[in-house]
Amino acid sequence: MTRVHTLSVRQGFLHVLVAAIAWGTGGAAGALLTRTGDLGPAAVSFWRFAIGAALLVAVRRLGRRSRSGRTDWRDAAMAGPLMAVCQVAYFAAIDETGVALATMITMGASPVLVALGGRAFLREPLGRAEVAAVGLSVAGLLLMTGGGGTFSPAGVAWALLSAAAYAATTLLAKASAGDPYGRAVGGFCAGALCLIPVAAVSGLVPSHADLPVLAYLGAVPTALAYGLFFSGLTRVGATTASVVVLLEPLVAAVIGVAALGERPAPGQIAGGVLLLATVGLLARVQIRRR
Repeated sequence: MTRVHTLSVRQGFLHVLVAAIAWGTGGAAGALLTRTGDLGPAAVSFWRFAIGAALLVAVRRLGRRSRSGRTDWRDAAMAGPLMAVCQVAYFAAIDETGVALATMITMGASPVLVALGGRAFLREPLGRAEVAAVGLSVAGLLLMTGGGGTFSPAGVAWALLSAAAYAATTLLAKASAGDPYGRAVGGFCAGALCLIPVAAVSGLVPSHADLPVLAYLGAVPTALAYGLFFSGLTRVGATTASVVVLLEPLVAAVIGVAALGERPAPGQIAGGVLLLATVGLLARVQIRRR
């Protein structure tokens, strides 16, 4: 992992896959923080960005081991606000429409926007496999979330804004030739700075009970996940990566069954199987092409 530019396609795909799994564990951690009521969504996002940046700098020794040797702060100036908007808009959508509908719209729209943007701005191929994968993954996501929730124009707008910010972040990372870990650190720093004014209004100081959960959020669903995702994008197409990331709600559902005793409906199981099959299809297509 120290030499990101030597990744094979198979390794890049694996990086994105592990990132999706790591992001999937963040939902349960976020739910624990929400139950305490001490921190709002903006404050939680601020701390995960700040902790994630500190961990990546400490572990990677960024200036010595990266391909470029330094963080591209111009990329960070664009990626940071986009990452902050993605987080805050998603939480705002949940407040307006509920978790299921907000997740379905945000994550369902993301691969579509990435596919269209990748074709328009990056000239990425958009063949039958990619089109089929996007359609199948959105269908699987719809089955997974069940389509419940309260319809709200404002909630839909927030969800689409979150999806657009995520798509822009992905395309920006794919187009950049800089060090992916440096991009993650710079994005975390810029995003945290953007969130300070909003987070300060609702309270920025965590309680002692929140510290272990915040540490996990900063380490696994943030530092590890974003670092691997950005490095995987150096070898995997943006559309493929955006579809693989849809495994996140599947991982969250598995955690709910294993740790919380939840019982998935038959439609949710079918959606999970469809998502796994789609990711397997994309993996074979990517490896064969390269």
